[in-house]
Amino acid sequence: MRVLALDHGTVRVGVAVSDELGMIARPLEFIPAEPWEGFLTRFNQLLAELQPEQIIIGMPRNMDGSMGPAAEKVRAFVAKLRETVTVPIRTWDERLTTVQAQRMLRQAGHKAKDQKGKMDQTAAAIILQSFLDSQGG
Repeated sequence: MRVLALDHGTVRVGVAVSDELGMIARPLEFIPAEPWEGFLTRFNQLLAELQPEQIIIGMPRNMDGSMGPAAEKVRAFVAKLRETVTVPIRTWDERLTTVQAQRMLRQAGHKAKDQKGKMDQTAAAIILQSFLDSQGG
């Protein structure tokens, strides 16, 4: 079961994909969040190419589990995406994924100024791997 994951941001949307068995996540790319039509065009290309059975979207939560303004933006993004996509969409807790992504990229030798786009897709891969691991795959 192939799964696609998104790390939503106001500037970029990180994208990650699982292998066909739904066991291993890998960063794929990032798509500019604006304009919406441009995002949707590229996202639909990825859906056609990869044919995922499910889409996971990181849901930002505060450390106490509550939802803040960033979560509201993701909720609006999910609602808008559901209007145009037929693949089932599920949100997934993304607490600390950006911190993990920064650490991983730093350990891999990437300089901070080069991390922007890589960080978004790496965060998406961390979100996806967390989801896949929870499924017992």
